[in-house]
Amino acid sequence: MIAKTEVPTLNERRSEGIKDDGTPFRVLVVDDSMFIAKQLGQIFTSEGFEVAGTAVDGAQGLERYKEMYPNIDLVTMDITMPVMDGVSALEKILEFDKNAVVIMVSALGKEDVVKKSLLLGAKSYIVKPLDRKKVLERVVSVLKH
Repeated sequence: MIAKTEVPTLNERRSEGIKDDGTPFRVLVVDDSMFIAKQLGQIFTSEGFEVAGTAVDGAQGLERYKEMYPNIDLVTMDITMPVMDGVSALEKILEFDKNAVVIMVSALGKEDVVKKSLLLGAKSYIVKPLDRKKVLERVVSVLKH
């Protein structure tokens, strides 16, 4: 049997979730839907990202961000949530850390709210239902530029 190290890999590529220094990008997932949070978590971990935390509403997301700061690279923020919506949480996170990287997660038909979020400082947005390829494209373009 051939040892794995003896077989050359022709198309070895670095996982999208790994920084140039070899450590994973750390993500905070804020979403009141356990299904969406789990789906995002699976997409991220499959590419080497570390899901550093999750939160079920904007208020909890803000608290988690403050707890993890500065060791957080990205926040995915649902727009419609109980207690504190995603736009309010985005504003509060950016008040706390003007360099925060937040990507909004939106259902179809919320274009006006997405536009407002981008004007407030969100770096991008992802539309539900989630498409693995599109999620990774958006996240990687924001983190690597």
